[in-house]
Amino acid sequence: MADRVALEDLVRVQGERVRGLKQQKASAEQIEEEVAKLLKLKAQLGPDEGKPKFVLKTPKGTRDYSPRQMAVREKVFDVIISCFKRHGAEVIDTPVFELKETLTGKYGEDSKLIYDLKDQGGELLSLRYDLTVPFARYLAMNKLTNIKRYHIAKVYRRDNPAMTRGRYREFYQCDFDIAGQFDPMIPDAECLKIMCEILSSLQIGDFLVKVNDRRILDGMFAVCGVPDSKFRTICSSVDKLDKVSWEEVKNEMVGEKGLAPEVADRIGDYVQQHGGVSLVEQLLQDPKLSQNKQALEGLGDLKLLFEYLTLFGIVDKISFDLSLARGLDYYTGVIYEAVLLQPPARAGEEPLGVGSVAAGGRYDGLVGMFDPKGRKVPCVGLSIGVERIFSIVEQRLEALEEKVRTTETQVLVASAQKKLLEERLKLVSELWDAGIKAELLYKKNPKLLNQLQYCEEAGIPLVAIIGEQELKDGVIKLRSVASREEVDVRREDLVEEIKRRTSQPLCIC
Repeated sequence: MADRVALEDLVRVQGERVRGLKQQKASAEQIEEEVAKLLKLKAQLGPDEGKPKFVLKTPKGTRDYSPRQMAVREKVFDVIISCFKRHGAEVIDTPVFELKETLTGKYGEDSKLIYDLKDQGGELLSLRYDLTVPFARYLAMNKLTNIKRYHIAKVYRRDNPAMTRGRYREFYQCDFDIAGQFDPMIPDAECLKIMCEILSSLQIGDFLVKVNDRRILDGMFAVCGVPDSKFRTICSSVDKLDKVSWEEVKNEMVGEKGLAPEVADRIGDYVQQHGGVSLVEQLLQDPKLSQNKQALEGLGDLKLLFEYLTLFGIVDKISFDLSLARGLDYYTGVIYEAVLLQPPARAGEEPLGVGSVAAGGRYDGLVGMFDPKGRKVPCVGLSIGVERIFSIVEQRLEALEEKVRTTETQVLVASAQKKLLEERLKLVSELWDAGIKAELLYKKNPKLLNQLQYCEEAGIPLVAIIGEQELKDGVIKLRSVASREEVDVRREDLVEEIKRRTSQPLCIC
């Protein structure tokens, strides 16, 4: 027994050594050598019949959701879906995995985060990384040129998860997209309106929507002297400006990506600017930028966009931000990202952005990449960052110590005396058949106090109490759990009375 304990200690130490080497990103040869030693020690250890052969945990970057968390989640989804439907969207679904070639080359530097699946019969497959590329494939495959759709589903990223900040390997996306050839900026403005409606309805705090245009970025890079081949990689560096300082971004551009320091400085003069339509006007007069055709088109469209956003009443929520780059390769025009704002530490300071909760943009070339004849279908859309929103709503409810209902039960069928199980079963069945959400306790003769306590704990608003006298009189005693008031209701009127009393929508936050 002592030998086995010593061997288990060696296995544990060797396991920690392997994990340490992986974290330090040691060479593959060194890691393989240490893993081989670990396997050898485990082989000596042999099976231990007294211990479980598996670890009870969720895979890295995933989580279980309790009934309370799911109640919060459903509430958030209800707000989002009702907004999507209000704007006339249809719903679609696509497979959780796609052909690998469908996803390859669509995400720029993030392509390394795609989850590849083991080949199981001739097709190379990958888990979907987002809902946009599958949507573009769906349009091309079905030869659709016009649709307004929403899609809520899980996506997968082989990322280093930071679950405390709402970053996971498996998570939900809530997408809304408008596909079709329309007059400029009208669908784009509606997408921004939808984003603002949803974030306002969820009441998660003040937010700001940053807006830019990939054509302005590309024009800016061109006039600053960035080689064409470096546009996308410099774009991904600029996109980090919301998280790190300009000096760090410049060092990455120059040190890691080989950009000339004077070119980086010229970029810095532009990307540190943000404002409203007045900045658009200013850049339209910029001697260098105004000479670039792409930038001029982008600025013209942004000016029009601001006009529509003013009409929609949301222009105060929008900031034209030249540092917004959005790392995905498929964007072709307007891009946007909503961030939650932290109140300023001192009066007179600007609020700080504390994290992205929604994003999107225009991608006019993506469908054409799948179409055999290269036919383009212009598209614009948005994605709501629901995982981060779930975390914020959960934290808020915990801070307020608010009780969250995890069921929608309207009434508990209870009995006041013994030997009334059959009557309870008959009544609860009548209520179910009438569409009432009802429950009963699974005991033959439960105490009335226990039944009432269950209602208080579960948040059930009404109790339908059956007693011997009530059966003789053809009535049911209906009790309000909150006020403890009781009234006798004729059995044939019970359904309507329950519906009348519970007609208010359920709220969990």
